[in-house]
Amino acid sequence: MLRFSVDHLLLKLNVIDGFISRMFLLLVFSLLCVSTGSAAEIQSRFSSISSEVGIGGGTAFSSSRLHVNGHITGLKVWERVSSCITGIQIKYGDVWSPVYGLTSGQVQELHLYANESIIQVSGKHNNYIYQLAFVSNMGRQLIAGQPSGWSFNFYPEYPVAELRYVSGRFNSIGITSMGFHWGLVYPMSRAGEPQLSEGLASSTDTS
Repeated sequence: MLRFSVDHLLLKLNVIDGFISRMFLLLVFSLLCVSTGSAAEIQSRFSSISSEVGIGGGTAFSSSRLHVNGHITGLKVWERVSSCITGIQIKYGDVWSPVYGLTSGQVQELHLYANESIIQVSGKHNNYIYQLAFVSNMGRQLIAGQPSGWSFNFYPEYPVAELRYVSGRFNSIGITSMGFHWGLVYPMSRAGEPQLSEGLASSTDTS
């Protein structure tokens, strides 16, 4: 009965946009978790990960351990002119991640407002990640890199979800692959407590 109710609620809210639907769903999920202890179950049922784009050689990285600090509040992306993406850094709450990759080249920055979140990531890849474009629910963008290579476009399955963390690989030249992980931010989350569900729909093409 609980599974049916949550699924039915998500389907209904898929056609409702805006801040009210996001806050309402988080409130309902919070009440369900408090009353049933089902946070882990909800997380398991709705979590998923995109397959990484790029060739993937070099050192692996992931910002998954940092998302317990809250929503993503800032992004920095380094790009080498007429070449690839060299590095990325993500801010969770007031905490910056390490730089994944290199701080070589020009840096592009985006600092998110309260209640703003990343809801889409697109770009280009080949042997490296050549372009990244982050889009927020307020329509703001961070675009870095060159429009060269194969296209990718990632976004959450549910409109209430947002970018939670990134993963990938880098070498001495730049970032060779990236994946993007989406989900809900549990408003009462703390380090060591369960997070709410994640969902992802993605697409790639060769344009």
